[in-house]
Amino acid sequence: MNPKQIDQHLSSMNLEEVGSRFSASAAHVAYANQSETNGWGEEASREPARAAVSAADDDSLLDAYSRAVTGAVERISPSVVNIEVHAAAGRTRSGEPRERRGGGSGFVFTPDGLILTNSHVVHDARRIEVTLADGRRMPASAIGDDPASDLAVVRVDEPGLTAAALGDSQQLRVGQLVVAIGNPYGFQSTVTAGVVSALGRSLRSYSGRLIDDVIQTDAALNPGNSGGPLVDSAGRVVGVNTATILPAQGICFAIGINTAKFVASRLLRDGRIRRSYIGVSAQTVPIHRRVVRFYDLPKETGVVALSIEEKSPAQRAGVREGDVIVALEGHPVAGVDDLHRVLTDVRVGVSCSLTVLRRTEKLELRIVPEETK
Repeated sequence: MNPKQIDQHLSSMNLEEVGSRFSASAAHVAYANQSETNGWGEEASREPARAAVSAADDDSLLDAYSRAVTGAVERISPSVVNIEVHAAAGRTRSGEPRERRGGGSGFVFTPDGLILTNSHVVHDARRIEVTLADGRRMPASAIGDDPASDLAVVRVDEPGLTAAALGDSQQLRVGQLVVAIGNPYGFQSTVTAGVVSALGRSLRSYSGRLIDDVIQTDAALNPGNSGGPLVDSAGRVVGVNTATILPAQGICFAIGINTAKFVASRLLRDGRIRRSYIGVSAQTVPIHRRVVRFYDLPKETGVVALSIEEKSPAQRAGVREGDVIVALEGHPVAGVDDLHRVLTDVRVGVSCSLTVLRRTEKLELRIVPEETK
């Protein structure tokens, strides 16, 4: 291009227009960059927003959990009591009687003052005192206790008490929220929360019998919480706290409320649970596989009679030492615990069938169980 034409072209151009066009182009580029940056900025700003929403969700979940626990505690706390027990502990050197103090927890299950607790809390108690949730302290009397299920019923003469709502332990599910409440050493409403870890456990009571359908939970039980209620999120009692495994953490047990209902009704009616016995000293033993196959036995173990008590139902029925009991009233017996369980269900004084193996022979004997003294 001719330099003169270039000079003429430059001289004819409006510098303000060029500047405005340049500014507009720069502004457009800047706006584009800014829009892109803002887009990134919006993406970046969405992360804190999402975090805030997530935190709000966590807070709402925590609030729901907290509301479930606090609601259950508010419903059951007026029914939880502290139980103080005074038991005989021998005599001093001067010959005066000595007392041993202990205690645990319990809960009111009828408005007229009936309280459910553990048998090991009130067993052999000479004097029982109950402290209610409102601080009132009053004497109590034992209606009955059952060491085989570790349950007991005591009563206070105080009408109009707040009774706990009883649930259904058969409806529990593993993982369900439960709350354990106790009144240890007078500290009202000591609360721990957890979930149902397992169902259908068996726990041996201090009498030697097995307690069936026990609830395992990780809701911690503190010393003195024995006898307190285990409740669901609705505040209904689903179990009676009874024991912990000391070497382990988070393994606690409660007796199902359905078992407690049955035991409490029998204690109120009879003052005790009537259980039958047949009068044998027994041991669980394996049965030879050929015998199991030949007689098509449902179990591969049985209960061998090591000794027979004099004038016992087993002796009158013709049971001999060395006989292996494999069934009672049609229920398979695979061990001593099974025999105890079936004898609890068998009616006292009613003739029933006892299936035994005598060497290689299978016999059906008639036996009349008697009540355990």
